[in-house]
Formats: sequence, structure tokens, C-alpha cells
Amino acid sequence: MTATLTGREAGDPSAPRGPLLSGSRCPPSHRGRNDPSWLVSSVQAVLATGSGIIIIRSCSHVITDRHWLAREYVWFLIPYMIYDSYAMYLCEWYRTGDQSSKHTLTIFRNFLSKNRLMITHHAVILFVLVPVAQRLRGELGDFFVGCIFMAELSTPFVSLGRVLIQLKQQHTLLYKVNGILTLTTFFLCRILLFPFMYWSYGQQQGLSLLQVPFHIPFYCNVANAFLIAPQIYWFSLLCKKAARLFDAPPAKKDG
Repeated sequence: MTATLTGREAGDPSAPRGPLLSGSRCPPSHRGRNDPSWLVSSVQAVLATGSGIIIIRSCSHVITDRHWLAREYVWFLIPYMIYDSYAMYLCEWYRTGDQSSKHTLTIFRNFLSKNRLMITHHAVILFVLVPVAQRLRGELGDFFVGCIFMAELSTPFVSLGRVLIQLKQQHTLLYKVNGILTLTTFFLCRILLFPFMYWSYGQQQGLSLLQVPFHIPFYCNVANAFLIAPQIYWFSLLCKKAARLFDAPPAKKDG
């Protein structure tokens, strides 16, 4: 279960589109239509993060301890991911400026082409990670499900950044502070999250962090590599955007 991070903010093609669990990144307004996707993503992120904290604190044994939220909250993700995918498509539909039915297939093809990574990400969550979380893992691993939920902590900051861009507040201190918080929470909860899960397992089994990959099933390492790879990519895009923001020359004063 992984999530969407950010979208193409204000038409910036370098802005990442990704998460572990959440996602649509459509500007807050299109032709006077209010788009609530940023708010929905933020609410989902808060709920997921809160669930993750509760699960992690409740599972003293990282393998066998159980918490009902680890299984039940996943059912909320299924309709959310479907909604999120549809919201992404609507954003593309509105951006074209021509909503006539004869162009629908072209719009859909453009949507698939521009969002290949995100669509693949959503499909993997729905058709691979949800079955694994609900059935295939059996009665084990609630702690790690809670860790994955915690990855959503950065999403509200991403959403706030998009809103500030729409309000043309990129020059404000709030925007810069929010950018720092976005980078920090993303790094902690989407990059360091995976070493933390390995370390937690090692502490339970009396293994060092470097020994853990050789004492767990191979498919677990493959799955974690598959999950962390896009997070590293999206984090690199965030860092590049932050570098441009802080390297931008200050506006000249009149007179």
C-alpha cells in the first residue's frame, strides 16, 4: 500500500506525482468548478497516518501482534483509490479545454500516456497490495502495514503547497516552510521508512540491519525495492524543485 506524493503543480512538468496511498493532483479550480481532490487526499492521509500510529504503538511484536485497523482500514482504500484515479482523469479532461464526446478517446489516451507511473502504482495497490494485506499475509505483519500507512504523513503538506501555488503565494515564508516540511516528512516516512522496518524486524529477531535482508524471504526484498524505487525518484524531483526555489534570485526593489 503506497501512496501518491504530489502532482504537476500549476502545470510544472517537473513536479512529482506519486505516493504510497493517495493521490490525485488536480488544481483546486477548473473553470469555476471547485475540485475537492486535494482536501480528500489530505483527509485520507490524516486518517491513514493516525491508523498507522495506532497500529505501530499497539504491536510490540512486529510479526505476530494484531490490530483490527491493519485489516479494516484497507477496505477504505479501495473506493478511495478508484475515486483518486477517476479524479486524475477528470483533471486531464478539464485541461484539454474541449470536453466533446468525440475527443474522449484521445483524452483518455493522453491521460494514460502522461500518467503511466501513477496508473501502474494505483493498479498495483488495488490488485496486488490489497489482496496481500487482506488475505495472502495471513495473520502476520500488522506492524508493517501500520508503517506503510505512516507514509501518508507528507501528503497534507504537499496539498497545502499546491493550494499556495494556486493562490500565487510562492514568494511567502509559509510556502518555503511548508516546502521544508514536505521534504522532511517525505524523507522520514517514505525513504527511511524501509530501513526502519528492516531495523524493527532485526531488533525482534536479534539481527543487525545488514543481516535482515538475508534472513527474510526474497520476495519481501523485491517488494520493498519495488515500493521504495518510485519514492526515491519522486524525492529527487522534490529536491530539484526545492533547489530552484531557494536558488531563485530575490526580486529587485523599485527605486
